[in-house]
Amino acid sequence: MLYYSRGSPTDRLTVADLRAGLHAALGQLGPRQRVLVVPPDFTRCHSQAGLLTRLAYDYFGPQLTDVLPALGTHTPMTPEQIAGMFAGVPAGLFRVHNWRTGIATLGEVPAAFVREVSEGAVDFPWPVQLANLISTGGHDLILSIGQVVPHEVIGMANHNKNLFIGTGGPDSINRSHFIGAAYGMERMMGRTDTPVRRILNYAGEHFTKHLPIVYVHTVVGRDAEGRLQVRGLYVGDDPEVFNRAAALSRQVNFEMLDQPLQKVVVHLDPAEFKSTWLGNKSVYRTRLAMADGGELLVLAPGLKEFGEDAEIDRLIRKYGYRGTPATLAAVQANVELQNNLSAAAHLIHGSSEGRFRITYCPGQLTKREIESVGFTHADLKTMTQRYDPTKLQDGWNTLPDGERIFYISNPALGLWACRDRFAPDAII
Repeated sequence: MLYYSRGSPTDRLTVADLRAGLHAALGQLGPRQRVLVVPPDFTRCHSQAGLLTRLAYDYFGPQLTDVLPALGTHTPMTPEQIAGMFAGVPAGLFRVHNWRTGIATLGEVPAAFVREVSEGAVDFPWPVQLANLISTGGHDLILSIGQVVPHEVIGMANHNKNLFIGTGGPDSINRSHFIGAAYGMERMMGRTDTPVRRILNYAGEHFTKHLPIVYVHTVVGRDAEGRLQVRGLYVGDDPEVFNRAAALSRQVNFEMLDQPLQKVVVHLDPAEFKSTWLGNKSVYRTRLAMADGGELLVLAPGLKEFGEDAEIDRLIRKYGYRGTPATLAAVQANVELQNNLSAAAHLIHGSSEGRFRITYCPGQLTKREIESVGFTHADLKTMTQRYDPTKLQDGWNTLPDGERIFYISNPALGLWACRDRFAPDAII
């Protein structure tokens, strides 16, 4: 059922609007005694999930007993991040998801189904794994909050991905990421009907219908002045809540271009992006726009590591971003990659497949480290002086010496693609 629906490409939902919309939806659910909120972590701080969690706490008070950020494989949030993103929500309510040990396996999506929807790209079952707190926590309402936006693994982020992947376990996270990579990221970005989405929907229909899950989706985009605006809020417990949010996201978060981009400069906010695991959104979200032989220059002042997880960091350093054929061959030959398929998928996603140059300008990683994984290195201070984020505007910029670049201030907020690589009739 859809409990609340509001949004358009020009809408500007204020805090009062979000409060009124969320509280109107929650009022339709009736009294609840034990509420769990599952928002994203700090890496999705622009989603407004922090504010919405606060608004849910204002509504339920002591009946809101737990907040479980959907970390996936990310580093647990710091007290400072929690205080900043979830201002007004008591710190004592927050729990940490342990993706390696704190999960339960509820069932399995059959290998035959996975093989069929992936068109033979993979041939294995998919385990349905969820955080113990969700599966056996005894809550009478589970609010899954987050932003719908293009995503490299599943096509469009959020809905049941927030639970099955964000609070999943090693096997479910590894295999879902690898399915998307093997099927082809460019075939999925921005689509709602993808192999990974079908697998998660199957899991929801067969193994979690007994759980009292309600989804709260936002759509967030920039206005003409570059300011973030909430364009939509959707609350419901069935696929329609996701479909509506995804339809609006395609209008708000997509930038279709007539010609490929020769030079793209991306800035990664140091408070948000500290690893290439996250920073490679600069690669994922621009691959469909980059010209063959072009350059993607990434200003990454906060970059200090490759993986958010220590083992994944080690694997990235060992195997590097070498492209699909090399990565698939490495998976075939190395058990450690077979046991960490999400890392293998990330190595595929973070490569340009030899089509364009990826130049990283890191704040804390060395030239040797950057080049060892297959990227080009450039000095951060020098490049920041030339491509000053405080002076550039999103989109086309012409420098004093005549160089023309395309600038992106935050790759997490959208998808950039050439029209001939992303046909409208392919969007479903």
